[in-house]
Amino acid sequence: MCLPALTASSAYRALEAHAAEASKWHMRELFEADDGRCARFSAEAAGLLLDYSKNRIGDATLGLLMALARDRQLEARRDAMFAGEKINNTEHRAVLHTALRLPRGRSLIVDGQDVVKEVHAVLERMAAFTERVRSGAWRGHGGAAITDIVNIGIGGSDLGPEMVCRALRPFVHPRLSMHFVSNVDGHDMDAVLARLDPATTLFIVASKTFTTRETMLNAGTARSWFLRHGPESALAQHFVAVSTNADAVAAFGIDTANMFPFWDWVGGRYSVWSAIGLPVALAVGFDRFSEFLAGAHAMDEHFRGAPLERNLPVLLGMLGVWYRNFLACPSISIAPYHQDLSQFAVYLQQLDMESNGKRVTRGGEPAGVQTGPIVWGDVGTNGQHAYFQLLHQGTDVTPVDFIAALKPAHGLEGHHLVLLANCFAQAEAFMKGKTADEVRAELQAQKLGSNEIEALVPHRTFPGNRPSNMIVFDALTPATLGALIALYEHKVFVQGTIWDINSFDQWGVELGKVLARNIEAELGGEAKPGMHDCSTNALIARARAAGVR
Repeated sequence: MCLPALTASSAYRALEAHAAEASKWHMRELFEADDGRCARFSAEAAGLLLDYSKNRIGDATLGLLMALARDRQLEARRDAMFAGEKINNTEHRAVLHTALRLPRGRSLIVDGQDVVKEVHAVLERMAAFTERVRSGAWRGHGGAAITDIVNIGIGGSDLGPEMVCRALRPFVHPRLSMHFVSNVDGHDMDAVLARLDPATTLFIVASKTFTTRETMLNAGTARSWFLRHGPESALAQHFVAVSTNADAVAAFGIDTANMFPFWDWVGGRYSVWSAIGLPVALAVGFDRFSEFLAGAHAMDEHFRGAPLERNLPVLLGMLGVWYRNFLACPSISIAPYHQDLSQFAVYLQQLDMESNGKRVTRGGEPAGVQTGPIVWGDVGTNGQHAYFQLLHQGTDVTPVDFIAALKPAHGLEGHHLVLLANCFAQAEAFMKGKTADEVRAELQAQKLGSNEIEALVPHRTFPGNRPSNMIVFDALTPATLGALIALYEHKVFVQGTIWDINSFDQWGVELGKVLARNIEAELGGEAKPGMHDCSTNALIARARAAGVR
């Protein structure tokens, strides 16, 4: 059942009126007037602390946001997702990435099947395979143990596994080097193959249908490269598949005993918990992969059971709605102060923008409000020296999510102290800013003349009042990473529910791919130029003249 227009909601109209008042607030003054602000606007779950006190909110704001969440039936829709109802209405599918991390012994029946039993059957196969590779029992065709693992996928079959393997770098098996190829651009595959020994390399081809154009082109290139060095009979020792198409897998030369399936109720960007996570299990070991699942499950349980007012995904999601729809903030920046989370912002781009980058509701009507934000960012302190200038003094206000571990995974003296100092200072600076009077006092202490001081004041003044969240955990472990990812998954669900859009399809990626197949044939001379616009026709002609192949 689709919801009424969001703008018709009395809770939405109340927030509009409240935003007119809240736009006059400055967070510096809110903090000065309230010593208990941080304690009141913080919450913890699954090993994560969310300090959301540095937001343009008060108690009334929070109450109104939760009223909107209830008005949009958030709790009922959340329960429907966990129950396996087919909430992906355009594809008539359940949405059950949460079932991928349910513990053994639980039960969830969907279309007559206990999906938990199916999930754990695949996990058992993954565990056995992982142990063989990591122990050295799985050998290449020359008899040597595997040293390099190459995951070939794209989108959710690449972004999640690569991000997690990088994030859990300290836990990776010392003999194994992990590589990821996704781009159809041959430079990607060429750079990876140049570093490999075919006798000790294992390829994982991740494609549910085993027909994904980019993935199968890269897989075919890897297969040809291997056959220049080894016999066709050895393909099964060096290639495995994450797929459901047994015939295509076997035709490729992969033993279907080494094919790991997943299900159509797992969206690509939500699939790292499934067999798509095989590279993660190989890298860190199945026990730690299980801890990763358990961390996500802990956040699932929190999302299901905690009151909305203390619920981390709900708080994060509703704050995002507040900024997107009521305070005109078009984007959000992700700032992990942890180098091992270098791919986290990229991962969240797909999770959020592919999920909620929709202009129509589940019923096909115009959304009527701004939906999914632009998500971008990089690790601190790199971001500070790149784009934080815009965040501090630019004309747009961009909320920031700071993410930090209290304990490092290294023993290098002094580094982590400086890192955390920068993280906490940036959040404080965004909130407080620097007034003109503070700038004048600072410049007067430097003995500058009054004319020079007044000329510099506008340039050195920081408006402040720039919102941020701070997500802190003890250390970056498989469990805390699992909880962190699940936090953002559920945040996306919360916002999709408020906007009444389907967060679980992605029709927007299809049109260009369809057109590309036609142009590919034209570039290769297999078809005559089609009915394109003059620009596209000119580009095709120029590429053909350059001898593209």
